[in-house]
Amino acid sequence: MNDAVAVEAPNPRLIVADARAHVPPLAQVSWVIASALLLVLSFPDFELWPLAWIGLAPLLVIIARPLRAARALVLGWMWGTIFFYGTCWWLTYPMIHYAHISAWLAYPLLLLPISVVALFPALFSLLLSRLVSRFGPGAVLAAPLIWVACEWVRYEVTGQLWNALGYSQAFQPLLIQPARWGGVYAVSLLIVTANVALTFALLNRRLKRLAVSVALLVSILLVIGAASFGGARNHEIHQREPAQIVIAVQPNVPMEGSDDPAAMEQLLNRHLDLSAQGLLKVPRNLSSGVLVIWPESPMNFSYSRDPHLREVVANFARGNRTSILLNSLEPAADGGEHNSAVMVNEEGRIVAQYDKIRLMPFGEYVPLPRWLPGASSVRGIVGDFMPGSLYTLMPLGAFRVGVFICIEAAHPSIARSFANQGADALINISNDGYLGPTPVRRQHLSNAIFRAVESGRHLARVTNNGISADIGSDGRILDSTPGSEPAVRTWSINDERGNQTFYTQHGDVFVYACALICLGLISASYGTDRTYKT
Repeated sequence: MNDAVAVEAPNPRLIVADARAHVPPLAQVSWVIASALLLVLSFPDFELWPLAWIGLAPLLVIIARPLRAARALVLGWMWGTIFFYGTCWWLTYPMIHYAHISAWLAYPLLLLPISVVALFPALFSLLLSRLVSRFGPGAVLAAPLIWVACEWVRYEVTGQLWNALGYSQAFQPLLIQPARWGGVYAVSLLIVTANVALTFALLNRRLKRLAVSVALLVSILLVIGAASFGGARNHEIHQREPAQIVIAVQPNVPMEGSDDPAAMEQLLNRHLDLSAQGLLKVPRNLSSGVLVIWPESPMNFSYSRDPHLREVVANFARGNRTSILLNSLEPAADGGEHNSAVMVNEEGRIVAQYDKIRLMPFGEYVPLPRWLPGASSVRGIVGDFMPGSLYTLMPLGAFRVGVFICIEAAHPSIARSFANQGADALINISNDGYLGPTPVRRQHLSNAIFRAVESGRHLARVTNNGISADIGSDGRILDSTPGSEPAVRTWSINDERGNQTFYTQHGDVFVYACALICLGLISASYGTDRTYKT
């Protein structure tokens, strides 16, 4: 009998844990919906940004219990669908107002692209659930790494990182300084880490688990503190550098009717009048070398092909001894057109031209036109622009500035490339008017704020109908305009070329490391036959 196999008696603690681990399907769905809604509320225009630091916890609590792979995938997809629909519903605005699609049809149609983008939170849920099923609830500690890796994959696959979790904190300069090291991904990681700390404490209130939660929170505070100290120090140093005066013109051009010749002339005069108003506020001894910035415009200026526009702009530049930066449709070498930013100097000559590199799909070109049914007709509506390829710096007195256009503010690599090319400051010209008076304005501004912090550059954002903003290299909004009305601002931008951030120098090495660690963890989960049971 001594050789008999011993049968281990059930552990009462594990039986209690099993009971606690079981969450009815309806409750699981409720927690996932609550989590997604909390995150929606943390983004503009709700602005309840603290909710991001706790809002993911309900989803994590559900995933931290062993689930079937299919169920984990569906719950993550449900979370993503609610979140992206709740923060990007404004995409229906052009469908309703310009394509004249009924709202009853437009809102359901939006579910199609939203459901595709929601696959990335679904992937996060699936991968984290797999680790939990193999290694136990402690595997939830890997959630921050998996989340940012999935955000990176979303960007690589779709070309969009819109409303990554980090952007929810854009208007809190103290909290976004880690972007100097790892871009918006670094802030996303900190947010998910805070949610993991809360989840860990909720799963099991034992002292050891609580200690881990406290350690995570302390680590977050230390990282934010270190990044903020470094950012503040660099900002203070470079504030002493010479500044350059710019005039930001927000003309509020309507989206429709601006192609009428009489309306075009009137709106062009509005640009000139606002420019003159801004120049009046510049001290006379500084009036030379000032740059007037016009935004991206629906007026379809074509400087090289419109002699009247050339004459008017050149006369204004010469008469006021100022340079003018304007948006223009410029011919491409191989046919087609570029969406360009053109700088006209004080003598009325073009001295620099930047051709937009990252175009808006279905806004400026049609992806995969050979395989997309009806692509030719769609191209006739949205245009058929050619992408540029050069990061052209523009002269601004003793400065050189990097100018990028509209949605390029949502691409971290654009601002980083300009900074690496030697840009002393950055300018973003944009037109969000096609999307109406919706949350897109502040969401787009959130992107520009992160580009300033990531690159360590002062950034002037000039838009057609708001929000135009003067953004410091630490992400603070120094001045901004209201939306849906003409406005003009006089700003002083600083030379911060010496403010080289880790992100500028090394790019996305941080998120690459996160992705590699995730790959190792997932590989390890397949390398063991052990399946965790609560």
